[in-house]
Amino acid sequence: MRQHPFTFSAPFLMLLMLAGCSSRSTLPDFTASGYLADRGTVRIWRKDNPNHTSHLVTVYTPFTGGSSETTDYLWQQEKLISVERHVKGDHPDDVTLRFDQDGSLSFMQRQLEGRREALSPDDVALYQFDAGRMLKISDDLLEGRVWLKQGHWSPSGTVKLCKGGEEKPSFDPFFTRYITQHQRESGKPVSISWLEAPSGTQLILVSADDQCATEPQEADL
Repeated sequence: MRQHPFTFSAPFLMLLMLAGCSSRSTLPDFTASGYLADRGTVRIWRKDNPNHTSHLVTVYTPFTGGSSETTDYLWQQEKLISVERHVKGDHPDDVTLRFDQDGSLSFMQRQLEGRREALSPDDVALYQFDAGRMLKISDDLLEGRVWLKQGHWSPSGTVKLCKGGEEKPSFDPFFTRYITQHQRESGKPVSISWLEAPSGTQLILVSADDQCATEPQEADL
């Protein structure tokens, strides 16, 4: 089995997260970033509003090609208000949690295939912990000026960006060959996602699915 090329990139993530430093006030309200986890790619879209509301949408895509996991987090006045996690595929799993301003749970639902289940207090605590962890990771990535870009790859190496316009990312030849091979094997155009930071450029996802069709927009958040 061919080893996934992104598994070699953990040191690069540390460089990205440590690169540069900036104040949140100098960043745009709507941002996109991401990183490589142990077993997949995490992409993060974030909207910060003047009324001290932060809205994060994360998409976890496993390297093994399994179902992606989308999670929606909402904070108001630095308090976690809601978490919604959706896993599609052969075994759908939807979780919705809502919290009062004092942190107490006000609504809970888990919808599995054909049935509903309650979440244990430990499960709820784990979702709260994960939400805080994701917010901290997002803060670190944005302070390091780590930006996520996505688009449709062309054989010339030019990418038609989801947000409009074109770019030609400066990928290592190894990753350029990987994209080309993936496109040849899929038999159709591919979408790619990559990170740009002061320390360099990192490819994080190549997919036969149209990533632009599902990319969150500022108005969605």
